[in-house]
Amino acid sequence: MIRRRVVVSGRVQGVFFRDSCRREALAAGVTGWVRNLPDGTVEAAFEGAPEAVERMVKWTRNGPPDAVVYDTTVSDEPLAGDDAFTVRPTPH
Repeated sequence: MIRRRVVVSGRVQGVFFRDSCRREALAAGVTGWVRNLPDGTVEAAFEGAPEAVERMVKWTRNGPPDAVVYDTTVSDEPLAGDDAFTVRPTPH
């Protein structure tokens, strides 16, 4: 099991990025979360089998059809033990 945090920049809000990400994560069998950030980026954490997590990281480099991804920053994190994949609210 591994965990990666991803921050995606570009035209990634208002294009169903979070909901599409949630559906892809469920299909891949990973847990974690996704949320919009106030600066216009999208942040996500993916936890699961290495190949499933890498599938999700790769997906974020393009996102859903209407997204335009400029950059994706990926970092390793310790396992958190999430039991589902959720869409989180934007922090203030």
